This record gives sequence, structure tokens and C-alpha cells, in this order.
Amino acid sequence: QVQLVESGGGLVQAGGSLRLSCAASGRTFSSYTMGWFRQAPGKEREFVAAINWSSGTADGADSVKGRFTISRDNAKNTAALQVNNLKPEDTAVYYCALKFRWGTYTSPGNYDYWGQGTQVIVSS
Repeated sequence: QVQLVESGGGLVQAGGSLRLSCAASGRTFSSYTMGWFRQAPGKEREFVAAINWSSGTADGADSVKGRFTISRDNAKNTAALQVNNLKPEDTAVYYCALKFRWGTYTSPGNYDYWGQGTQVIVSS
């Protein structure tokens, strides 16, 4: 089993920044993808960013490129999502997830483990 715990969410004004963290524990493997997703009220869960744990190759959704940066710390088994220049439409619960299986990293259905989420609220 793998446990994921997010932290770092909160209330911030538009234009502000937050650093979201995801700590992984339990059974882990050397090759997997960690992704960040978000879900706003009444909307589907959407892809935000992902990083390959072994290579460090990262990608992000077009809506967050230039504002959000995903990174990982192999030694600490943690990943971070630096979110800058926040907009009210970024308000959502942010989840980290691990994917071991084959399949596109942008699809939430391809992830095996999920954290409980951390709330981000951006006021205008």
C-alpha cells in the first residue's frame, strides 16, 4: 500500500502563491509517475501537472504552464507543486496521485493511489 498526504493549501488573494506538498510513504517503486489534479465544485477532476519520478521529466496543463511548477525530492519521497500568479479560477481541491500502470498521465483513471486533497481558495 502507498499513502499520499498533501499539504500547503489555503486562502490566498489573486496574484499570490502557494507551495503544495505531497509526501509518499509505504510501498514505493523506482519507476512511477506522480501527478497533481484539481477538482472544483461541480466540475470533473482535471489534470494539472505530472512528473516521472526516475527521470524528472515533467509536464503541465496548458492552463497552468508558466505559473505552476512540479518538482520532486527523491531522497524525501516528496513532490511539490509551486503555484504562482493564482487566479480565482484556480480555486479547487488539489490532489496528488501515483501512477504505476501504463496509460496517459493526464487521465485520472490511470492513477493507482490518491491523497485526500488540499483546498486552495483564491479570492479576487
